[in-house]
Amino acid sequence: MKEIKVLGTGCAKCKATMKLIQDVAKDHGFTGTITKIEDFSTIISYGVMSTPAVVIDGRIAFAGGVPAKDQVESWFVPSGCCCK
Repeated sequence: MKEIKVLGTGCAKCKATMKLIQDVAKDHGFTGTITKIEDFSTIISYGVMSTPAVVIDGRIAFAGGVPAKDQVESWFVPSGCCCK
């Protein structure tokens, strides 16, 4: 089960990233967890210098803006799958 964290202090881009991920996750029947991390010291502990950032299963998947929808969708496709 995937664990997704959106790192950001609450700016409009952070909120947009969270909503985009939640919407795409719902469309794909995602059953993992999605959490929003706003604590600055926790964000820094990931080595992130620019928010919003997305951490998937402990690894930074994206940082520095709102990801494109097709990029977010790729996070929910099983690896090795050739079709959506």
